[in-house]
Formats: sequence, C-alpha cells, structure tokens
Amino acid sequence: MASDHLDVLIVGAGLSGIGAAHHIQSAFPHRTYAILESRAALGGTWDLFRYPGVRSDSDMQTLGYRFRPWTQAKSLADGPSILQYVKDTAAEAGIDRHIRYGHRVTAASWSTKDALWTVEAEHDGQAVRLTARLLYVCTGYYHYDGGYSPAFPGIERFGGKVIHPQQWPEDLDYAGKNVVVIGSGATAVTLVPAMADKAGHVTMLQRSPTYIISQPGVDKVALRLRRLLGNRLGYAAARWKNVAVSTLLYQLSQRRPNVIRKIIRNATVKLLPPGYDVDTHFRPRYNPWDQRLCLVPDGDLFRAIRHGKASVATDEIAEFTDSTVKLRSGAELPADIVVTATGLRLLVFGGIRFTVDEREIKLPETMAYKGLMLSGMPNFVYTIGYTNASWTLKADLVSEFTVRLLKHMDANGFRQVAPVNNDPGIAERPLLDFQAGYVQRSVHEFPRAGSRRPWQLGMSYANDVLLLRHGRIDDGTLRFG
Repeated sequence: MASDHLDVLIVGAGLSGIGAAHHIQSAFPHRTYAILESRAALGGTWDLFRYPGVRSDSDMQTLGYRFRPWTQAKSLADGPSILQYVKDTAAEAGIDRHIRYGHRVTAASWSTKDALWTVEAEHDGQAVRLTARLLYVCTGYYHYDGGYSPAFPGIERFGGKVIHPQQWPEDLDYAGKNVVVIGSGATAVTLVPAMADKAGHVTMLQRSPTYIISQPGVDKVALRLRRLLGNRLGYAAARWKNVAVSTLLYQLSQRRPNVIRKIIRNATVKLLPPGYDVDTHFRPRYNPWDQRLCLVPDGDLFRAIRHGKASVATDEIAEFTDSTVKLRSGAELPADIVVTATGLRLLVFGGIRFTVDEREIKLPETMAYKGLMLSGMPNFVYTIGYTNASWTLKADLVSEFTVRLLKHMDANGFRQVAPVNNDPGIAERPLLDFQAGYVQRSVHEFPRAGSRRPWQLGMSYANDVLLLRHGRIDDGTLRFG
C-alpha cells in the first residue's frame, strides 16, 4: 500500500472543506494539501439533498464565505444556487484539482515521534494510506448514508411510497397526489410549499409545533449596500448587519422569551386565514431558540395554507393503513406519498477511528478546545458550525485560526501542538447544548465541552471574532513541541 505525504490533509469537500482549502492555499501557497471526499462530487449537503425546494435556512450574507461575496439577489437561496457558488469558489482558486473523490477515511493514527498523522482511506475497494502534518476534518456532523426514521406502527401495510428527504428519488411523480410530510423542522417547512403547487394536497403532520418566521426572499438592504459600497464592502456590511440582527434575536429569546414568543405569534396570525387555530399548530411548547428557528422566504408556507393547498395536523400517529395515516385523535389523513422529514442521524467526524501513539482515542473522553481542537490530539483541527447562526460564520473563523496557528508554529520552529486540560476545576458539559431531537439522540458520542473558556463551543460570532481572529495563540493551554 503506497503512501502519499502532504502538509495538510482536509477531510470533506463541502462548504467548510472548500473554505478551509482556500484559507490554507492563500496563506501557504507552497504547502501541499489534498481534500479527501467520500462521495463522487463536491458540495456536501448542497450536492446530497435533492428534494423539492431545497434551500438554505440561513441568509446568504452569512452562509457565504467571508472572502467571496454572495452577489445574487436571493437571501434564502435554493440548493442548486448554493452548490454552484461552492463549485465556482473551488474552480476559481484551483481547489477542485486537489480533491480526491471516492475516498472514505476510516482511520487516522498520530505518531509523536514522527510528528505525523497516518490516514487510511478506502477507494474503489482498495486501501489507501496518506501521511500529513496537519489533519483538518470538515465532515460536518450528520450521517450522509441515511437520515433518521422512527418505527411507525403498521407502516409496512402502507400501499403508497415512503420517502426520506435524504434519499429523494429523481423520478418521483407527485402531481395530483395526496402527500403527508411528517415533521415540522426546516426540511418539512421547505417541502410543504414546494410540493403544494403540483400535489393534490400536502399535509404537514407534526407531533408539536416549531417556531416559524417569515423572512423576505430578497434582502433589499443588502442590495442597497452593495450598490453604494461595491460587492466586497457592501457584502461585509450586510454580513455584520445580519449578524447583529440574529444575535439580538437570539439574546432576546434567551432573556425575554415571552416577548419574542408574542412577537412571533402576532406575525404568524397576520399570515394565516382569519380564525385559524394558531395556538394548536404554531405555538411550540419550548421557548424561542431552545431549538433552531425555521425561516420561510416571503411566508411561502403560510401562503400555501391560506390558498388551501396545504394544511397542518398536530397529532400523533396511531398507525398506518393501506392508504391513510390514522391519528391518535381518530382522524385519518389520506396519503399516496408519505415523506418522513423526521430528522438527521449524527456521525462524529465521519466515523473515523483515531489513535495517538497506538492508544485508541475515545472521543467522549476528549474535551473540545475553542470548539476546533481536541485535548490529547496533536495537529488536529475540525469544523463544527453554529447551531444558532450560519455554519459558515464559524467555519471561516476556524480556518483563520488554523492559519494563525500554523504561522506561529513556523515562526517558532514547532512541529506539533495539542491543547492540554490541566485545570481540575473544569466541569464537563455536552459539546452541543441544543435541545433538538437529532442532537439529543447522539450528543453522548461527541467530545465534551468544559464549563469555562477555552473549553467551550462558543455560540456568539462577535465573541469568536475576538477569540479566534484576534486572541493570543500561545495562551498557556496549547502545548507546542
């Protein structure tokens, strides 16, 4: 098995992997790097998901890269447009020439003696081995092979089609059909209005409601700023404007949840037909931002309900029959197609097995340093984005920190670095402090966070700008050698 040596090895050619490559390549043009991608195409999420209406649930002023302005008018962009943006970013910088497709990384072993990672991957049924000075994991945190589908009583009796959005068939014909979408998260609220125009009727079946906010599909302020300041400065100004608005909403949700709950309810009432039972179908049991808010462009979900093309049922499934979904209340929903928009399965770092000096690393026994490195794992960086804001905001900062870290090591002649937790007063916390079901099902498999800095996964972009873009590298927690 031949080996291939690189300075930096990036795992994952999605939004964060392409961004990481751009930062590394720009800062260190003479360093060698490669991106290993398990699938046959770049783009990650935006290439995988093909369901009707697939789009961002973050505005593109913040989901776009800091270094490459988003210039289209749409603020909540469709999946194909985002995929093209990622492809164009890779092509323009020549990053696409560094991607090795069909390489699924299975194991990574660190040698302190050699200051080197040895990475094993599978490609076309063959084992491939590479070595690298820095391992940079950009795999996201969900399972690409399949989503989460609960065991519904009697579903084997159902005579129609059952589809999970993560495996959407290209040839699905739903024209004139009765469609039941099970779920109330971002995928469900995207699917329902997207399918409503062609389907006979679409019902969103939810056990409990989610906070849903209508947002203009076009950010007129962003367009105005770009006209006044040019693409680059206008984009930066719009980015900070949107960061400020989302941060304010998040902070008010944490401190004055009843105020935000009332504001969202009043806005929802205005978008629905008179007399609509808002409190049954659009009043969640939890406070705003205990789970992620769902954004809908120009109120498209509410418009589909107003026009009678879609409806919401808030109930629990009793069982499936051959042609209906029977609910606990006794009601039955006729269905030709059932879409199980029931969430994701999480997978930590793509399922890679890690060892350090021949000792197996159990990820829940490690602690996350600044949300981008792990205790006891040298020359290792990963990207996990925000749960309360755009993923790319954090991905860009992780890349910027990594560049600063490597420059510090170069300047001081260091070959390796790892965070070390020597503070007995640090208490363990879940890495992802988020109440969504898909997180709660798997958070025990993740590394842990700590009770104070620098062992916390920050959820404030403004704070992280100070910490990661401008904070000290040699902070006493990182150990260099």
